[in-house]
Amino acid sequence: MSDQRVVVIGAGHGGFHVGLFLRMHGFEGRVTILDGQDRLPYQRPPLSKEFLQGKQELTETEFRSASFYDDHDLTLIKGASVSGIDRAERQVVVAGREPIPYDNLVIATGSRPRSLPVPGADLPGVLPLAVADHASSLRDRINAAHRVAVIGGGFIGLESAAMAAEAGKQVTVFEAAGRLMERVVSEPMSRFYEDLHRARGVDVRLRSVVAAIQGDEHGGATGVVTGDGARHPADVVVVGVGAVARDELAAEAGLETNNGVVVGPTLQTSDPLVYAIGDCARFGTRFSATAASVRLESVQNATDQAKFVAVHIHDRPTDRTFDAVPWFWTEQLGHKLQIAGLTDGSDRMDRVATDDGKFSIYCYRGDRLIGCESVNSPRDHVRARKELGAALDTALTT
Repeated sequence: MSDQRVVVIGAGHGGFHVGLFLRMHGFEGRVTILDGQDRLPYQRPPLSKEFLQGKQELTETEFRSASFYDDHDLTLIKGASVSGIDRAERQVVVAGREPIPYDNLVIATGSRPRSLPVPGADLPGVLPLAVADHASSLRDRINAAHRVAVIGGGFIGLESAAMAAEAGKQVTVFEAAGRLMERVVSEPMSRFYEDLHRARGVDVRLRSVVAAIQGDEHGGATGVVTGDGARHPADVVVVGVGAVARDELAAEAGLETNNGVVVGPTLQTSDPLVYAIGDCARFGTRFSATAASVRLESVQNATDQAKFVAVHIHDRPTDRTFDAVPWFWTEQLGHKLQIAGLTDGSDRMDRVATDDGKFSIYCYRGDRLIGCESVNSPRDHVRARKELGAALDTALTT
């Protein structure tokens, strides 16, 4: 319907692609995208990769130029401070503006960096890495630094550590868990990346809890204090200890939340006029061997869900549910890791390697493949994604 109004809160990968896919599928109604940042919507992955390395500028990370939104009749409101969702009146409340009415609302608010609850964590020299302003400040500070401390051994922390190490900095990674990337990869893959970082001079400290961050009178970081009382000098501190869902707007509007906005098989919330996608959404998936529902911090998940929602809003299919194969990737020190499926809960692993250093770890639960982790082997990754998708199709038709 040409008079239908869709409002999207958030302009990250999920929010931007809702608007894009609506137009690609022929939607003729009004589309309004509300972005809290005062710049054109941009991609997040390069912030901890090409941009942090100085190989790319912020303008190169933008999804599209400003003219794209006009050409496709997408109303982009930058710097929009959304203060509430009025479900009774079906409108979004934005500070300093008239309420924006909707027929369908898409919540794509993403996630924010988890705070580090220790003294000194709020010093100006202590930085997360989630948005462009963080990345710009961090790049400048790392370039000027000699010693870099990274708190957190997940994707963001290790990508930052890799960049700093390649720039010739002294890098120390503090990880509270017993292995790197513990939440997302198998133990053998954790050990591979631990060895890789150590071989490049990164001081990896596992089971190392940060108790405080020290600074000088100018607000700069000077060191990290661990739980054993040891002080580790640093000129800049990068914090990457996970993320939490931005689900406050949904909760305040009376929608069901549980560490994320709870959605059903069609990504609709407890209000069928409201969808949630991306990092902020919690949904059921057949691909998890250990949990009834998950919240995935993945660019591809956000994009896949955006496409599904755009089709659902436009075509209103009654027989479709969201069941895309989850996949992720990270690149560190010249080694690209691609993950298909969710490997948590596996009880058997097969490692397949080639003479040129490429290898994959296939993770099974019983006889069922639940995930594959591939290093520099895109062929294995693609094959595993197809196998996981085919297994799902078979399950759905039998």
